[in-house]
Parts: sequence; C-alpha cells; structure tokens
Amino acid sequence: MAGRSPLPTGHRHIRTGATHGLLHTWQSWGMARTLLTDDLLARIHDRAAHHDAENTFPHEDLADLADAGYLRAFVPEDMGGSGFTLQEVASEQQRLAAAAPATALAVNMHLVVTGLAAALHRTGDATTDFILRDAAAGEVYAFGNSEAGNDWVMFDSRTRAEPDGEGGYRYWGTKIFTSLSPVWTRLATFGRDDSDPENPLLVHGVVTREGTESRGDWDTLGMRATRSESTVLAGAHAPAARVYRRLAPGPNSDPFTFALFTTFEVLLAAVYTGIGARGLELAAQAVQRRTSMRTGASYAVDPDIRWKIADAALLQDSSVLQVRALARDVDEGYPHGARWFAQVVGLKVRAVENARAVVDIAFRVSGGAGYSAGNELSRLYRDVLAGIFHPSDEESAHATVASSILGPLP
Repeated sequence: MAGRSPLPTGHRHIRTGATHGLLHTWQSWGMARTLLTDDLLARIHDRAAHHDAENTFPHEDLADLADAGYLRAFVPEDMGGSGFTLQEVASEQQRLAAAAPATALAVNMHLVVTGLAAALHRTGDATTDFILRDAAAGEVYAFGNSEAGNDWVMFDSRTRAEPDGEGGYRYWGTKIFTSLSPVWTRLATFGRDDSDPENPLLVHGVVTREGTESRGDWDTLGMRATRSESTVLAGAHAPAARVYRRLAPGPNSDPFTFALFTTFEVLLAAVYTGIGARGLELAAQAVQRRTSMRTGASYAVDPDIRWKIADAALLQDSSVLQVRALARDVDEGYPHGARWFAQVVGLKVRAVENARAVVDIAFRVSGGAGYSAGNELSRLYRDVLAGIFHPSDEESAHATVASSILGPLP
C-alpha cells in the first residue's frame, strides 16, 4: 500500500528539568513533527491518577487533545488536518501512553478509524473519505466491533444488519469494549446481513448515537478511564452513504481489511510500548533514589539491580524499534506480501508482552511502595494487563504466524 515517506528525522524540543522527571519518556522518538507538547502531556499526566481512582472519563484530556488538533492528526492537510503518517502517530501515541495509558488507549480507537480512512484515501479509495471530513469537523469516532464470544473477530458477527431498502442498514446487537463511550458522536460498526441466505454479507457502516445505548458497565481492574462500556445497537441506522463495505464472511484480501489490521495493531503496540517506557523510567528513578541500609550505597550500583534494569531496557528498546520499523513499512508499502498479517499481529503480541515484563521488573526493583494503590507503578501494572485482551490474542497470533510459514491447516 503506497504512502508518503516519513519526514526527515530529527529531535523535537526536549524539555530540560521536565515536570515529574518525564524527560526521557516525553522527548522526541526521532520524528520531526508533534502535536503533543510537554506541557500538554504534563497536564494529562497530572489528571490520570484521579480518573483511575474515580473510574471517570477524562473529559479535560479529550478537550485538550482536540484543541491541539490531535483528533485530526491523520486527516490530510487539504481536508483540514495534519496529514500525519502512521509512524508519526505511533510515535505520539507512545508519548501519550507514557503520560496516561487509559487516555491514550481511549483516543486510540478514534485514531484507528481515522487512520484506516486515511490509509484508503492515500490509495485513491474515497469510500471512507466522509470519516476524514467528519473528523475535520470535530466528530469523535468510536470503534464498535468487538462482541462477546466472537472469536472470528472481524470475519463474522453476531450483530444483525438489516437492509433499510434504500442501500442503508439498521444494526441490532451488542458490542463490547466501546472506548470513548461517554463522548463518541460517530460509531464505526458492522453486522451480518442474512437477507439472502445464499449470499450472507458483513456490512460495515457508521451510525450516530440514535438507536444506541451505553450500558455503563465499565468497572475494571485497569484502563478505567477509557470508559469502554458495552453498546447496545437497537436499530442504529447507517444510511447508504455511510455504508462503506459489504464483504463475505471469513478472511478476505480487501484493502479495507489490510488498512484496519495494520493501523489497529501498530497503534495498539505503540500504546503498550509507551507504558513500558514509563515503567522503565519509574524503575530507574526508584533505584537511584533507594539506598541500602546494609551497604549505604545506592541501589543503582547494585550489580543485580543493574542487570534487571538492563533486562528491562533490552525489552523496551526492541519494542520501540519494532513499532517504528513496522509503522514505516506500512507508510512506505514495504512488500511483506503474504506475511503482512503475521508481522502486525506479532508486533502487537511482542509489544504487550515486553511491556508487561518491563513493568514487572520495575515493580521488583522499586520496593514495596509500588504496591500502594495510589502509586503510579501500581496503576501501570494494572493498565498493562489489558493488552492481553485486545485482538490479536496469543492463540490467534500464533495461528496466523504458523499459517504464514507452514501454510493453512488442511
């Protein structure tokens, strides 16, 4: 898939004496453009603990991000946005996740929808251009596809899509993990049209809040501020102009599917890589601060502690480089061929598992203070666990990778 190359590399402004000691986490990831200033990230970071404790949505964060133009990051410049590449947005998402993981994961869903639309737009496919125009006008997109017990994920659906007789559809069903539930104004969703039993179709379209209901059932271990409530679709309507794909159930090679999976998996990997970055930084701060009563020396010079910190850094560095490289490959249309899906699902699994391992090491070297519910490291430990529930899970990823090497099962 063609796309313009990233801008020349170079460091953005790097804040000395950064608030909360987040100098390394919030500095440039090697990209030339940014919408997220250090001051903005500091404000978002300061609010994260409150929203986690109170299980509330970070309305102020979303307002600040909208004011910064972040919800228009993927929108082409000639349509009123910044025209960021996937690599640029992935870099920004790592920085945002280091400041507030739940805020980053919530806005990730809006970015996935607008990002896939931008990817199709770059190929000359205008079927989702209305999404980009919506985003430019200030609409907030949610991603309403996940369903309880649906291990086909995007290749089948329990939701009914009923034709309205005019080319549009009404949807009936329940979607889970709908991030941005309190604030979304547009929902990208899909369901199954069985009106022709010989030719069932998966119908992808966009609905408004009319004909939907959020259940208010989000009370979780981590990622609490995402407010990813279940959404009931009770006749929610996508008119013909907002139905952008009708596909047969099962795997397919439609460019929409490629754009969706690459954008979704890369940006998820970016969020969890950002959590790892913050975990590593907190670990370094903790061991530099702690002193052994037995030796009188800083834990930062203890050889066992240094080994653990190095282990964490080795994992973190690999995730940063992999996210950057695969995002660039998507932007530049690198010919991974039949192994594209194996590459992106593998990236997501590795990034999540690396982030979990990094945060676990940070916990081990930081002492008992991290076990306090109000400690930031405790919040990261809970937030990073959410990564195992996002598609693709380990089982699905292993099946995809095995098939890409050994061929499909007979």
